[in-house]
Amino acid sequence: MNLKGKHILVTAGPTHEPIDPVRVIANRSSGRQGFAIANAAAEAGAVVTLVAGPVALEVSDNIDRTDVETAEQMADAVMTSLPADAAILVAAVADWRVEPSPVKLKKSAGPPKLKWLPNRDILAELAASPKRPKLVVGFAAETDSVIENAIAKQITKGADWIVANDVSGDVMGGHRNRIHLVTGGGVEHWPEMDKEEVAHRLIERIAKELQ
Repeated sequence: MNLKGKHILVTAGPTHEPIDPVRVIANRSSGRQGFAIANAAAEAGAVVTLVAGPVALEVSDNIDRTDVETAEQMADAVMTSLPADAAILVAAVADWRVEPSPVKLKKSAGPPKLKWLPNRDILAELAASPKRPKLVVGFAAETDSVIENAIAKQITKGADWIVANDVSGDVMGGHRNRIHLVTGGGVEHWPEMDKEEVAHRLIERIAKELQ
C-alpha cells in the first residue's frame, strides 16, 4: 500500500463536554483504533493530521497532532485541516453538550437542571463541505442493528464509507475489534482482529481507492 503524497485526516478518542469546572460528559473511547489508523497511514507514506480527544496515547513523531477537548474544538480543528485526500472520522464525538456552570455544582443543592444542546455533526458537515475530501469515512459504534444503522448513517451523513462495529462488549477501551465496512458496493464483514490489524487493512483499502 502506498499513500505517498496523500494527506490523510484522522480523528480519534472521545470528547469531553464540561458540566462545571470539575465534571464532564464523556464516553468510553480509548482512542486506540484511531491512533492505530493514523500510525498505519503514516507508515504507508501519507502526510497525516490527527485530531485527538483527551487520551493518554502516543503517536509517531511524523504525525501532525492537534489535541482538543470538546466537540466544538474538534469540529474547528477538522475544518481548518482541510484540504485532505481522505478523512477517517474515528472519534466518538458527544452528540450533546450542556451550558456549563462557571462554578462547581454542589451536591447539597440537589440534581442540577442541565440545558442540553446539540453538538455540531462533524461527519455531515465535512461531507457537505466545498473542501470535501475525495473519500470520507465515518465510524458507527452501535449496540444493536449494527448493519442497518450503519447503512442509514452512510446515507443521512453523506459519507462514502462507514466502518461499523458492535460496542456492546469491551470494544471501547479494548485491544480488538470486529468491523463491518459499508461502501457503495455493499457490506464487507471482517473477522475479529487486533485494532492495529484493522488499521492496516483499512488503510490498504483506502490506498487502493485513492489510486
